[in-house]
Amino acid sequence: MVFLQYDVFRGSNDGEIHKTMTKRGPLERDEVLVKITHSGLCYTDVHFRPSGCALGHEGVGVVDQLGPNVRSLQAGERIGWGYQRDTCGHCEECLLGDDMYCPDVVLYGLKDLDQGSFATHIVIREPFLIKIPDAISLELAGPLMCGGITVFEPMFRYGVKSTDRVGVIGLGGLGHLAVQFLSKMGCQVIVFSSTDSKRDEAFQLGATEFYITKGQKVGELQVEKLNKLFVTTSSPPEWDLYLPILAPHAVVFPIVLNFGNFSIPNMILNLRPLTIQGSSCGRRHSFVPMFSFAVQHNIKPMIEKFEMSQEGITKAYERITEGSLRYRAVLEWK
Repeated sequence: MVFLQYDVFRGSNDGEIHKTMTKRGPLERDEVLVKITHSGLCYTDVHFRPSGCALGHEGVGVVDQLGPNVRSLQAGERIGWGYQRDTCGHCEECLLGDDMYCPDVVLYGLKDLDQGSFATHIVIREPFLIKIPDAISLELAGPLMCGGITVFEPMFRYGVKSTDRVGVIGLGGLGHLAVQFLSKMGCQVIVFSSTDSKRDEAFQLGATEFYITKGQKVGELQVEKLNKLFVTTSSPPEWDLYLPILAPHAVVFPIVLNFGNFSIPNMILNLRPLTIQGSSCGRRHSFVPMFSFAVQHNIKPMIEKFEMSQEGITKAYERITEGSLRYRAVLEWK
């Protein structure tokens, strides 16, 4: 029996990055061995750094080896994967295409802890691998496997219209992608940022309005009413600033991973009325239209590259936690 073994990078309780080896048996059924070329790093990886699991979830690379039942992939093809790596395939959620809500879903950081995209290789089932269009470079594809699909999924699924005025809180790893997608969909895009430092970039990415929120008091934001609001900051916003500028029947998308409670005044929620719409990752089905739209409209993440090594990963973590990253970190094998 031929065993597979490959290097992975893990976090630890003290925050140190460790290089270890994952070993497993030969490929079975529809399993695919992927040679990783690049991986994005986002704030979800910050949350799981102390857990000791193999790190990374927005990976891309090329097909290396194929299991005996693989049908649609060939060695050398460019592929990527996202947050979910496997499901049961037969529950109601899976049958409806909501694979990320399967009760048995294999999610990064919670199951399959010996594999991640900060590694030389990974083994994933064929149905959970997404082909990368030739028009998108692998270094740019990584952030789209997480950040891109996270912002595109609620737009695609929950009725964002070209006539909408859409607010985006925060111009960071998620926000700068949200602005690009919304702008190309024809929306008026209103960016809210704590300082003026990102104003020029916001307009270059497609924003139609830009507002500074630091120091603002309730009622001081003079903004035409919003139909949709995307919250892309790692910490909850000051809702009292934003609730007065939401139109009746507005929809709020708090799309970041946050372990705290979600709190909003009950009165305005009902009297306006407002909808709070959760959204997790993205359906596999949504990756194809996302990539197609990104290619058609030349939507690209703004990235900083780091070496796929203990030193490079540590440096990337430093940049994202200090808030100086513009705007997505990408690790690459040299």
